[in-house]
Amino acid sequence: MHRPNILYIHSHDTGRYVQPYGYALRTPRIQRLAEEGVLFRQAFCVNPTCSPSRASLLTGCYPHQNGMIGLTHRGSRLRDPRQHLAHVLKAAGYATVLCGVQHEASDPSELGYEEVHADRSGPAIAQHAVELIRRPHDRPFFLAVGFFETHRTKDYERGVRWHNDQPVQGDPRYVRPPAPLPDTPQTRQDFADYAVAAERLDRQMGAVFDALDQAGLAENTLVICTTDHGIAFPGMKCNLTDHGLGVMLILRGPGGFIGGKVVDAMVSHMDLFPTICELIDLDKPAWLEGKSLLPLIRGEVDRLHETLFASVNYHAAYEPMRAVRTDRYKYIRRFEPRSGPVLANADHCVSKEMWIEHGWAQRAPAVEQLYDLIFDPNEANNLVTSDRSPQVLQMLEDMRQRLAQWMRDTNDPLQSGYVEPYPGMIITDTDADRPEGSKLLPGWRPQAQAQYQSSQD
Repeated sequence: MHRPNILYIHSHDTGRYVQPYGYALRTPRIQRLAEEGVLFRQAFCVNPTCSPSRASLLTGCYPHQNGMIGLTHRGSRLRDPRQHLAHVLKAAGYATVLCGVQHEASDPSELGYEEVHADRSGPAIAQHAVELIRRPHDRPFFLAVGFFETHRTKDYERGVRWHNDQPVQGDPRYVRPPAPLPDTPQTRQDFADYAVAAERLDRQMGAVFDALDQAGLAENTLVICTTDHGIAFPGMKCNLTDHGLGVMLILRGPGGFIGGKVVDAMVSHMDLFPTICELIDLDKPAWLEGKSLLPLIRGEVDRLHETLFASVNYHAAYEPMRAVRTDRYKYIRRFEPRSGPVLANADHCVSKEMWIEHGWAQRAPAVEQLYDLIFDPNEANNLVTSDRSPQVLQMLEDMRQRLAQWMRDTNDPLQSGYVEPYPGMIITDTDADRPEGSKLLPGWRPQAQAQYQSSQD
């Protein structure tokens, strides 16, 4: 069998805020990819934080199963890096190469990559990927290309708000802020700046797509274009609403991923690993939790999942939450009641400042949330408190039971009331207003602190 190449091209913090999902953003190359491939309208990550989301996509199991309970640069890690897709594909005869960012290990060579180009500059990442694609190939390749453009910087006070080679300054006059936020001058400017970052991301991805075409490899390369989770605005990233869990997902290539199709069935990041296994005729590892997308693409089924599950453990601070989603309802449970939000888990930005100025810090998050996604797609009307009808109470109990069963089935450590951190993990105080207000747990190691400080540069 002549196995296809696999291009896994991904970004930080992009959610679904690109042109193919109907937003007025200039991302023509991602749009073209959607028109040539398959666009998944209801794709979700399993954890709306960076390392856990990526680790679950690339191991095919939940964060509390693979060990990635927090961020790698703060001391979290995979229990067994050999579960990583790169390791599995390398054993199957693939050349495995990483260009750009990853967030699953402090040392990417642990993940099974034979070659690593660990740049953070978008143009440099794209150039490395282009050069790799242009080489002669004596075996199929798995190429992971990771971009940082739509991730916020730590240089907020200096006016450098997005990871690019030049400062970003968008035109705020004719933009619409994302759904959880009001339409104000601050939020318009914030989203206008994001739009410029997204445009630069599109340009770098387009260079890689062009290289596939020019090398004659597009037809035999499965392109997987996605992001880790929702965009870095308050109420989105690190939240279990669809604003945090919803991701762009576009596939193009062998297996029927062609023709500009649009799929409305719920799918998960964890479905990608089993899809690749079926596509290349590889036995699925026993630890996989997802399902192959191919029966959906072939028209053999019209849905893959009745329910999807998601979690948060550690981001900057500890904030244990779990969620279950069906086509109609979303249930979210917070396991540590609080009098206000965990501000440290929201990236600093003008939108966050605007919320804080209007009293966000005094708004207690609900312990339980239930939303009707048909009548309340923005997940703003919590039925737990607003509707005590018998039908809602029955649905609430049903969703509680589904979540509890999943936690039992996956041996979720939160069943005991606490997710134990790794020794040396760097954890921000839950009462801090920014990620940088960190304290260290017992077992702190100097090298962990050095790695954390390096990540802030």
